[in-house]
This record gives sequence, structure tokens and C-alpha cells, in this order.
Amino acid sequence: MNSPLIPPSPIETRKADHLRLCIEEDVQFHETTSGFEHYRFAHCCLPELDRTEIDLTSTFLGKNLAAPLLISSMTGGTELAQTINYRLADVAQKYKIAMGVGSQRIAVENPQLADTFAVRRRAPDILLFANIGAVQLNYNYGLAQCQKIVDLLEADALILHLNPLQECVQTEGDTNFKGLLDKIAKLCEKLPVPVIAKEVGNGISGKMAKKLIAAGVSAIDIAGAGGTSWAKIEGERAKDGKQRRLGATFADWGIPTAECIVNTRAVAPDILLIASGGLQHGLDAAKAIALGADMAGLARPFLQAAAESESALELLVEVLIAEIATVMFCTGCANLDELQHSGVLERLR
Repeated sequence: MNSPLIPPSPIETRKADHLRLCIEEDVQFHETTSGFEHYRFAHCCLPELDRTEIDLTSTFLGKNLAAPLLISSMTGGTELAQTINYRLADVAQKYKIAMGVGSQRIAVENPQLADTFAVRRRAPDILLFANIGAVQLNYNYGLAQCQKIVDLLEADALILHLNPLQECVQTEGDTNFKGLLDKIAKLCEKLPVPVIAKEVGNGISGKMAKKLIAAGVSAIDIAGAGGTSWAKIEGERAKDGKQRRLGATFADWGIPTAECIVNTRAVAPDILLIASGGLQHGLDAAKAIALGADMAGLARPFLQAAAESESALELLVEVLIAEIATVMFCTGCANLDELQHSGVLERLR
């Protein structure tokens, strides 16, 4: 951490602002929704199941999960972020679910902050994702830096997050996205761990999913619209009027999460697919899986619970698991494969 005599760097200040705004302020989409409200499960009044035997286990990138849940990438780089990451790692280890960390660029540029991300010793068995912005491949980042990020975390995979809108609204944003697809392809070829392409809340279309898969990514996190608006966050923290206006104008920009899942699965039936973006509870997670996702990611609910207490965080995970299991029981699905392929989810007209 910084000494009181050393002022925080701009990137540390930005990370602290992000945490504060996500925890305390209304930074959610308002007009654009996740799209899950357009779907309903067909209730089964006689499931012919023992609820205690419902199987939520799955595998993802070769690792076993007790439930198809991901603590989505959020934070790192500050003292509060370290506390939150440690709590998230503890609960991920206890309940055998997956976890991603926030962008690790700050740990590369400020090595003294690396420990705010170093959660592997607390969670030796979890599926753990490192994270860096794809655009940094155009700003002096390459294989060496990506390998360093993976090694720091002892990660099972590297998330490359795609955030063109956020970078446009961010006052100090990096906006040269030219030629990135080729660089992503080269990185996928050389990096010894799988690469996951992830949006940050504006969605990945079926068309872009095909291009990313052709480039070699092993999984896609569609991270659609309907949850936290990073345009709104960056607009809130902007110092000048132009950037604040941009954030307000594009606060609801993006492709709804449910639409992203359907369109991506239609063009890529075999790709490992993570659904995130506006999921609020286990019912949303179950809908995402029934639409074709392999794993459901949540961020803000985990962040708010982790900021409150360890017990609040454990309660959240237990509720999420109970909600998914209840959906499966009340639709007659004994396991996740049946939930995904039994046609129990209906689109409302």
C-alpha cells in the first residue's frame, strides 16, 4: 500500500472511485434491462425428484465446480480491494465456485500492489481467472506482461476484457482498438493458459463471438447490458463536462444479456459460455443456463455483500445455490444438462 507521504497514483485513485461508486451509488442501467424478464420457467407440479439429490456440479476448463457460479471480475489495487478479494476468495474456496479478479494492470505498473490480487494461497483449489484489458495490447503490453499477470495470480485462465465504451467515457481512457483481433489471436496461440474474451457490461454479439472464437479464445463471457453501467460510473467520476455528458448519454448502451446468450449460442454451439451482466439472483442464473450458458457470473451482488461482511457473503452464496436448486426442482430437472436442454424455459409473448 502507499505510504501516507506518497499520494496515490491516478490508477489507484480510479480503482478506489470505481469501488466507491459501485458500492454506494446508483450506477445501474435504467432503461435497458438484462432481458431475463421476457422468459419464464414452466412449473412442474410433480417433479418426481428428491430435492436433496439435485446435482448442480459442472466442469469448466477442466476444473470441477460445486455450482455453476462465477464471482465476476471486479477489483484490486487498494486496501479495501484487498479485503474484498480475500473475502471473495475464501467464499469461493468454501463453496467450490469460480472467481475472477479485476484488471491487474495496476499490479504490473505498481508491483507493491500485487498482493491485493494474490488470492491463490487463500483459495488453492478454485477456478481462478486473471484479467487485463485487451486494449493494453496496443499500449506496450504483450505476451510477457500477460504471462506475468497469470503467474502472479497462479491463474487457470486469462480474461481479456473488452471495454470500448468505458474507455471512450473515461477521461484518461485508452481508445486505440485498431488491430486488436490479430494481437488477441497471437496471444491465444502463445499463452500457455486459455484466454477468455469478456465484455464489461455492454454485450458481445453473435457476430463478434464468431470472430473471437476464430481468433482462438477458449471461452466467452458475454457480459451484456442490464447491470452495472460503466459509462455511468466513468461519467460520474469525470472532471469535465464533456465526459460527464458522454456518460449520461450512453448510460443505457448495450445488448441485453439474454439476447447475447441466445445469439452467441446460435452461432457457436460448442464454445464455453459465461453469462454475466445484470444477474441479480439464482433465478436469473438458472435462466442464463437454460438459455445456453455454462456458467453464470455476478459482480455487484457479490461486491456489496463482501463489503458488508463475511457472513453476508456466505449467505448470498447459499441463497444463490438454493435458488438455482429450487428452479431445477420445480421444473423437474435433476442436473444442469437437463436444465439446459429440456425446454423448460419459455419466452413470454
